[in-house]
Amino acid sequence: MRFPVAEPPAFGQPVAVAPGILWLRFALPFALNHVNIYLIEDGDGWAVLDAGINDARSRGWWTALLSGPLRQRRPTRLIVTHFHPDHVGLAGWLAEKCQIELVMSRTEYLTARFHRSFGDDAEIAAHRRFYRACGLDEPSIAALLERDLGYRWLTTDLPHAYRRIAAGDTLAIGGRRFEVLTGGGHALEQVMLLCRDERLFLAADQVLAKISPNVSVWPHEPEADPLGDYLGSLARLAEQVPDDACVLPAHNLPFHGLHARIGELAAHHAQRCQDILAACGAAPLLLAEIVPLLFPRRLDAHQTSFAFGEALAHVNYMLARSLMRVDIGADGKRRVRAA
Repeated sequence: MRFPVAEPPAFGQPVAVAPGILWLRFALPFALNHVNIYLIEDGDGWAVLDAGINDARSRGWWTALLSGPLRQRRPTRLIVTHFHPDHVGLAGWLAEKCQIELVMSRTEYLTARFHRSFGDDAEIAAHRRFYRACGLDEPSIAALLERDLGYRWLTTDLPHAYRRIAAGDTLAIGGRRFEVLTGGGHALEQVMLLCRDERLFLAADQVLAKISPNVSVWPHEPEADPLGDYLGSLARLAEQVPDDACVLPAHNLPFHGLHARIGELAAHHAQRCQDILAACGAAPLLLAEIVPLLFPRRLDAHQTSFAFGEALAHVNYMLARSLMRVDIGADGKRRVRAA
């Protein structure tokens, strides 16, 4: 892997990362402390890719940009890659402020609206029962419910209408033509853009240079197989995207060496599956007991919520392939063992 840019830009300060493409970096209040936003030259303005999280800092950076560097060349449209708050958080606010069209895949648009609606007593109780059945203690359950409930505060209301894009579509942005690719696992229908002529690949969160994108199971779909979806998406990307493309990801630095990184990510998940199988060989384990095997370091509440979802994703992947099985104990808790 090679990194064409050694250092990221300062928060809120646009820099050119390719001809006609500006790179912005906004801070996040999490351990993963930033998100990359891209501006693509679009006639007399800029198409915006992702909006950042809904907080005062991000609003302040957008306000400063719109009154400064973007005053003469305004946003023309807003393309949001997926429903996570660091990407869609300010989409409604920015679309309204700039009077521009929101462009998303259908699944991501509807998923964002779904998560903003979460929070009635019955839903919270159902989530709590699921987490208890997995063996989580009450402080961990509280952290997970805080994540579930916190989505609405980290995002703004989306426009009631949007433009749908899907895999196989082509977007004309300025003088470029971008192929629309989508992938599952990290999100359900995450949008990526490929300009084949210029070997530019805007990869969102699907392929990152330094970290593995989180792949999680949510309580409302407890038997989902997002890891299977993610690995399948990686295999397709290796076929669809040239290895010499410059990858512009949503976190970390731009890089070259996409196919090597895809191989590393696939090997990473294969190793995690082997670690879980080895740990469950002697006796069945609660899911809560698997989390520290994969994430032995001390985790904050936000990290714990993602670690739980990722541990379950690996278990479900192996359950779907008959490599593990589930035992329901007399206590009503779910334990898993190697098949």
